[in-house]
This record gives sequence, C-alpha cells and structure tokens, in this order.
Amino acid sequence: MIGRLFKFHGGIKPDAHKNESAGVAIRKAPLPPRLVVPLRQSARAGASCIVAVGQKVLKGERIGEPEGFLGTAVHAPTSGTVTAIDSCPMAHPSGLDTPCVVIEPDGEERWIEHATPFDHHTATREQALAWLRDCGIVGLGGATFPSHVKLGRGSGIETLILNGAECEPWITCDDRLMRERAADILAGANILRELIGARELIVGVEDNKPEAVAAMQAAAAGTAARVVAVPALYPAGGEKQLIRVLTGVEIPYGKLGGDYGVQCFNVGTAHAVYRAFIHGEPLISRIVTLTGNCETPGNWEVAIGTPVEDLLALARPRTDTDRYLMGGPMMGFAMPRLDVPVVKGTNCIISASPRLFPPAPPEQPCIRCTECAKACPVELQPFELYWFSRSKNFGKAQEYHLFDCIECGCCSYVCPAHIPLVDYFRFSKSEIWAREREKTAADQARERFEFRNFRQEREKAEKAAKLAAKAAETRAKLAEAGPAEAPAATDAPAAEDPKKALIAAALARAKAQKAEIQPQNTDNLSPQTQAEIADIEARRKVLEAVAATPAPQAAEAAAAPDEPRP
Repeated sequence: MIGRLFKFHGGIKPDAHKNESAGVAIRKAPLPPRLVVPLRQSARAGASCIVAVGQKVLKGERIGEPEGFLGTAVHAPTSGTVTAIDSCPMAHPSGLDTPCVVIEPDGEERWIEHATPFDHHTATREQALAWLRDCGIVGLGGATFPSHVKLGRGSGIETLILNGAECEPWITCDDRLMRERAADILAGANILRELIGARELIVGVEDNKPEAVAAMQAAAAGTAARVVAVPALYPAGGEKQLIRVLTGVEIPYGKLGGDYGVQCFNVGTAHAVYRAFIHGEPLISRIVTLTGNCETPGNWEVAIGTPVEDLLALARPRTDTDRYLMGGPMMGFAMPRLDVPVVKGTNCIISASPRLFPPAPPEQPCIRCTECAKACPVELQPFELYWFSRSKNFGKAQEYHLFDCIECGCCSYVCPAHIPLVDYFRFSKSEIWAREREKTAADQARERFEFRNFRQEREKAEKAAKLAAKAAETRAKLAEAGPAEAPAATDAPAAEDPKKALIAAALARAKAQKAEIQPQNTDNLSPQTQAEIADIEARRKVLEAVAATPAPQAAEAAAAPDEPRP
C-alpha cells in the first residue's frame, strides 16, 4: 500500500467557482412536455430503435438495443407515448442531427416491473457484464465509455481508483452526489472491484471539497476502502493524472491504466452500478449542475432526454446571459442551440455573460516563452505544436506527439499571447483523421480495382484453357476415328446445296407473307383510298375463288349467297 501522494507535471489553479452551486441539496427536475431520447448517447456507438410511433412505454423500458462492441441499451426515462422517431439535433459543438425517440410523458411515472437484485456473486462475470450493458451503464465523468467494456478489458488489476476529484471549475454534481449518497457510491465501487478482481480500492477527492471527503470517509469506515484528499490542481481529475497522484504509476500515450494494474471509474458511474445491481434500475437520469450567470444555481437530478431550454428555466438565467456552455469552461463547448437534449454525458450547463467570461483579447504572435510547456500536464511542447499546426505540417506535429494532447486547455489558459492553442490542436487532429480516412478509402478502392483486373484475367485464362482442352479432345476423337469415317470433301457441296435451297425458299415464303400482312404504302395514299383498294382486292379474290369452284357448287352458291352453311 502506497502511503504518500505523487505529483504530475504542470497543471494550473483557475478560480474554482464551486460554492455558487454546491451549497444546495440535489433537487429533482420536473418532467418536460416531451423527452427527446437520443439513440446515440456518445460519438462511439449507438442503439437500434425497438419501439414504434404510438406505442405506450413504461419508465425504464428498453427502447434501443445496443449496436456493436461499444453499444449500450437506451431506456425510456418515464412512462408515456412515443410520438415520433426522428433525427433531432444532438448535444455536440456541430449541432448535427442524430436518431431520437420522442416521448410524451403521461405524468404517471409508471415503472416496468423491477427486476430482482442481480446477484453478481452467483452469476458469471460474462452475465454481470451483459447486465451492465443491458442497463445502459456508461462512464459519467464525461467520456461516456461503456462500463462493461472497461471492466471486460481488465485483467490482473490490483488497484481500483474511484475518481471524485471533479477538478473542472464550476462543476459540482459529483461533489453533491458524494455528500448525499456516499454509502451507495461505495457499494457500487465494491461491486466494480469484485467484478474486476482488484485487491485495493482508493477514492480520490480534491481537498477543496471537505464535506465530500468527510462523507466518503464516514461511509468507508470499517471497510478496506481508502479515501484520499488530493491537492486541488487542474487537471488532477484526468484519469492518468489521478492514477499518477495516487499510485505513482505514469501511463504513457497509447496505453491504458489496465495495462499497469490500475483501473479508474467515476463516482457517478459507481452510483449507477449500485442502482443497476441492487435495484435493477437502468440509467435513465443523472445529476446536472446549473450554474453561472443565473439566479438559482444548483444541482438537479434530470431525466435523460430533457431539452436544455426546459431545464434552464429552473436556474433562471439573468438577462445579460449571452451564451451557454455544456461542460466546464476548460473542456466544455458553447452550445449552438438550446433545443438539444440532456444525454448521459451532460454534467454541467453554465450560463455565460461578458462579466463572468469576458471576450478573449486579440491573438498575438507567439514569443516562445514556453509558459505553455510548463503548464502542460503531459509534458508536451505546445509552442512547437502550434507552429506545425498553423503551417499544416501535420507530419512534424505527429512527431512532436500531437495525439498525446488531452485538450485540457492549460496551455491556452496561461498563454500571454492569448493564442487559442487547443483550437489549433483540434484542427490538426481532425485534418489528420480526415486524411487517414481518405487514404484508407483510396487504398480500398485500389485493392478492389486490382482484384477486379485479377478476376477478369483469371476468367479469361480459365476460358482459354477450357477451349483448348475441348479442341484437343475433338482432335483426339478424329484421330481415333480414322480416314474411313471422315466425311468426303466432295460430298459437302451436295449435302449443303439442298439445305441452302430449303432455307432460301423458307425466307422467300416468310417475306411474301409479311408483304401480304403488312403491305407497304409506297404511293403515299390516304387511308380511305387504301381501304377502297383493299375492298376491291377482296372482291377480286372472291370472284376468282367462285370461278375456280365446280359447276354444282357454284350454282348453289349463286342461289343462296347469304344463307349460312350448316
């Protein structure tokens, strides 16, 4: 057991602004007139819709089946009627649409029949992980990574870390959760520890949350769990940074904590695991901090799918609010619109104003002061990455470990030239990813083209081989037959002439019949004239037929020309 704390490189200490929202207990947000539940809760994976328009659903009923390896189930946050299944804007800087199930609540809050507590002691590990997937449990620290996948990757885990640092300014949802539901959090953490096979459980909480530290220590009394207060330093809540502080293990880029015997989960995730296993409840709500330039900041338990514009009314933003941020000011983003729904990864909505968040000064040239390098928690050289990103020298940017950047914003925060460094790094990453996709698509197209040519050449060779084999077989048969059975050359014309004559006669008859059936109008006569000529021709043929008939039959025909024959 390690009894001391370690330090990570860099970090900053921005104004915390925690007291604005942390002093009030968690309140339950009322249901909105409609819930918009995205079937894609994160950029990683989605779910396939299993309900229809007009269908009645109950609270906790599954409405989306998980898709793919990273998929998790999606559930109805309340009872009501499915009014639409459509594409709606998602909580993302792009504001792009995603498939959603729109539910009109009936106000009755009728639950599905709760499953009995899932006993993970008697179930297999695979069954327990499948239960987490079916309950839609994901990481609630912001990344929304599927918990069943994270647990499934763990092997040889010695230490489980529960992340209660919450280092981002303004956000207090984890703080209030630890103060009010510490016992449930630890119960869920112990389930996670048993599933992953860890021997040790450590809870890391920043020391600027003394009430949360005290509540967690009281709940951990008499257990093997250790609650440790870590120094408040942004971004101490990052997974690799917290592992470094608590264990001294430094996780390099491209590696995971599980590769070094350490696994990390958020306290909100542990609470959701407790509700799933002990009460059989899927993840249908989460705690959201409403703070910033508003009259009543605080934390609310919000149903997944609640539109942000309906939720903001609870905080009562002031009139000078000019924009809204989802997430914290360091790693969050400005919302392009307010009709987007709350998703599982939504932890905070900040009402911003020019007073709280003044506009950034104009960007100035980089003076290479290296302040950004001193603040970088992953020991990069942001000033070099800035030049390579700006000049679109993406190869050199990758050589300087661009993808090690966690986009925490420390470099931008300390830059005296007010350069939005993180924006440049995000641009470079997106360009590299786009070029990789284009290269992959081009390689696949080239492979398909080459295989098509190979297939055509192979088919030609196979056809030629078959023809050659058939010709060889024919020659062999002729050679075996001998000259006596071979057809005489002098007989060929005699045999062919009658055939040609018969064919020519058949063609002539067909041509004559076609001329009779479809006579050509070579003189451009009118249809009336053509009809008169056809009538005269018909009468002529009748007279010729009568003249050719024997005398008794002709007399009989002349005597009764209009009587029908028996």
